[in-house]
Amino acid sequence: MDVAAFSEDNFEVKDWINKTFRTAEAQEDRDGFVSSLVMKLQLYVQQVNSALEDSSQQVLQSLPRVMRDTELLLQEAKVLQEKMQSVKQEIAKVEQDTGQSMAALERIDQIKTELQAAKQALHEADNWTVLASDLEEVFESGDVESIAAKLVCMQQSLHILANVPDYEDRKLQLEGLKNRLEAMTSPMLVQAFTSGSVEQSRVYVRIFSAIGRLTQLLKYYHKCQKGSLLQQWRTLVEMEQDEGVADWVHKFYDALLSNWHDQVKWCSQVFTTIPAVNILIELYADVLVSLDPSLNMCIDAALKQQTDHLTFLMEMKQLTKHFAGSLQVAIESTSQAKPVNKELILTLARAVYSPYIPYIAKYATYEQQFMSQQLSSIQCNKDDLMDTIQGLGQSVPRAMSVIMDANDRCMKFTESCGYCGFLKATKASLSNYLDQFRIALRQLELQKRDQEDWNMFQMCLTLLQNVGEVLSQLKQLDQDLIKSVLEASRTVQTQHPFTQFNQLLLNAAGRKELENLINCIQEGEETSLLEPVTSLLNKLCSDVHHITFKVIFAPISMQLDQVQSAPAWSNANTSVTSDLPDFSFAPQEYITQIGQYLMTLPQHLEPFLLQHNPALTLALQVADTEYAVVTGETEGGFADVLLNIIARGTCQTYCENILAISELAPSGCKQLATDIDYLGNVLEDLGLSLSEPLQQVGALLRLSAEEYQSKSSGCAPRLVAAVRQMRNLTSS
Repeated sequence: MDVAAFSEDNFEVKDWINKTFRTAEAQEDRDGFVSSLVMKLQLYVQQVNSALEDSSQQVLQSLPRVMRDTELLLQEAKVLQEKMQSVKQEIAKVEQDTGQSMAALERIDQIKTELQAAKQALHEADNWTVLASDLEEVFESGDVESIAAKLVCMQQSLHILANVPDYEDRKLQLEGLKNRLEAMTSPMLVQAFTSGSVEQSRVYVRIFSAIGRLTQLLKYYHKCQKGSLLQQWRTLVEMEQDEGVADWVHKFYDALLSNWHDQVKWCSQVFTTIPAVNILIELYADVLVSLDPSLNMCIDAALKQQTDHLTFLMEMKQLTKHFAGSLQVAIESTSQAKPVNKELILTLARAVYSPYIPYIAKYATYEQQFMSQQLSSIQCNKDDLMDTIQGLGQSVPRAMSVIMDANDRCMKFTESCGYCGFLKATKASLSNYLDQFRIALRQLELQKRDQEDWNMFQMCLTLLQNVGEVLSQLKQLDQDLIKSVLEASRTVQTQHPFTQFNQLLLNAAGRKELENLINCIQEGEETSLLEPVTSLLNKLCSDVHHITFKVIFAPISMQLDQVQSAPAWSNANTSVTSDLPDFSFAPQEYITQIGQYLMTLPQHLEPFLLQHNPALTLALQVADTEYAVVTGETEGGFADVLLNIIARGTCQTYCENILAISELAPSGCKQLATDIDYLGNVLEDLGLSLSEPLQQVGALLRLSAEEYQSKSSGCAPRLVAAVRQMRNLTSS
């Protein structure tokens, strides 16, 4: 039986028993197996007890010997401690007795060191002289590696001679010799770099590294590669005149990318101590800003032959963006997860995108020309006014499509950094488009007649709805633009230099303008980017609504114009009607005509204003704040609001015309009061009421001359004075 489990730290009795009873022997005869197992365990216990007794007996027998050994060790430790103390005292005594001697030895050792340094300096000075004299012969031999070895030895000697009086002269002498070596090897250097010879180039890298001129060697490589790439550009421009600048740029970008992959491999083999990606980034940045003719000159020349400047510039920009993306991938694959200086990459990115900075600065002008050309093609003016207004309504989706396309161009061409220019172009272009609405408005005003004309009313509401549709879509566009600007601000704040387009595409003024726009939006100062345009539309809504009111009000106005000159007010009718009671007077025809017209207004207004029409709703709410309180559940809706406005206008005009009456006879007072009461009854039937001034005028007209002074005190002084003057009453 295996009893090793009993000695384990995590021994569990239950687990051991369960495991033991899973055996085949236990399954066959459990009772017998248990008896056997108990017997075995008892035997093991007896064996363990016996072993413990034996071990205890041995320990007891060995204790006296252990005690004796312990006492001996203690005595030896005390003797050792005494000896150590004695040695310590002797060392202290020796240090005290030999302190002066040690100081003298230290001074002697220092003098020895200085003598050795002086000896070495003299040796190196002599070595410098020998090397300098031998170097002329080596220079004459033309053996570059021997010259470099001598210069390295002189460099080492100069390092040791750093404190000699003529150190600077020696340093200048060494630099002059290095310059001679560099001048001697420069033709061979250029040949090695131009031919792409790895072995020859490695030799010169080793030589120039040894003499501390590796930086100069890199300049030779930079110059050779730059000249080669610039020559490729000149060849493309000169040899392929039949093709356009887009083809030149596309082929040159392909050549640059191909050259990048070749030079990465070559530089990794030659310049082993310097990352190839750093060398090539500096080279490409210099090449791209040194093109002759420059990319700007080529684009400017091509623009003169283009009718659509913006589309051409977008195509060029997309070519450059594709190249920039490929270059970014090439840099990341070359660096092999090693971080590259971001400022260095940003320099290259600026060189790639720098040709487009002047065109982005003029983006507003390009976009305005493009949008204006498209919007001007939308001609809605027709011979028939209704056709013109319907044409305006049909033009709204197309006009909005033009603006949305411009938004897409802004994101693609300026990488969402040119929204300031986009807003300027949109405002100017839309203002010209809205001129067609203003022309239609003027035609409505010219064709308006002083009689009932519900066709004209329908045209006014249709035009108002069209303006509301433009306003609604512009408000949605405004919110989308705000989101786009904020998204652009987050994009340009990314860490990768190739996506910091505010730094790559904008000049200083453009960056400042964009930054101000983003700050105004983030701080809540700018809630509408298209506010100037929406203000024009708000004004247009108000103007159309005013014309609509005048069209509806024209029959009323025509009847009210008769008030001032009505014969019923004169003294000619006094003899007949002066003594009649108030109920004997009937409303005159002008006021009954107005009453009948007002009573028919709801049935004419409701078909237009009770329908669900979001564009018309928005236009009405912008035109007059009274419409803003109306909701979809309000009974009567906008028809009631317009009816209330018309009723208020009727009361106001009626009151003004009454106050313009020069003289009013007593019978005229009763007649006018009867007319006012009739109007009040009509308005009451419509759920409205007379205005307070008109009610006061009616009350003043009914006062007798004797009680006028006493009972008119609650009315407006202006009305009291005006009615008194009309009635020729004296003021007591």
